[in-house]
Amino acid sequence: QVQLVESGGGLVQAGGSLRLSCAASGRTFSTYAMGWFRQAPGKEREFVADISWSGGAIVYADSVKGRFTISRDNAKKMVYLQMNSLKPEDTAVYYCAAGIDPVDYWGKGTLVTVSS
Repeated sequence: QVQLVESGGGLVQAGGSLRLSCAASGRTFSTYAMGWFRQAPGKEREFVADISWSGGAIVYADSVKGRFTISRDNAKKMVYLQMNSLKPEDTAVYYCAAGIDPVDYWGKGTLVTVSS
């Protein structure tokens, strides 16, 4: 069992930055690929980025490539999403996920609002 708690969301102006954090519990955290997804108002949840258990393989959605950086610290059981050059279209609830395709566990999400 893995429990995930996101933090770091908030209101930011376009062009600004935010760093999301995901705190995980559970002894098997380091064996999971971890990821971030987001869901904008009125839209389906979409993939943002994922990172392998070792951190050696990372994938980004085209819409965030070059602006967002995912990382993890297995010793601290943490996953991060550094978001730079934010755009209004990045406004969404951001969810941390354990296990990718399929996702085994979801966090409850943190809201990111980017004003123009």
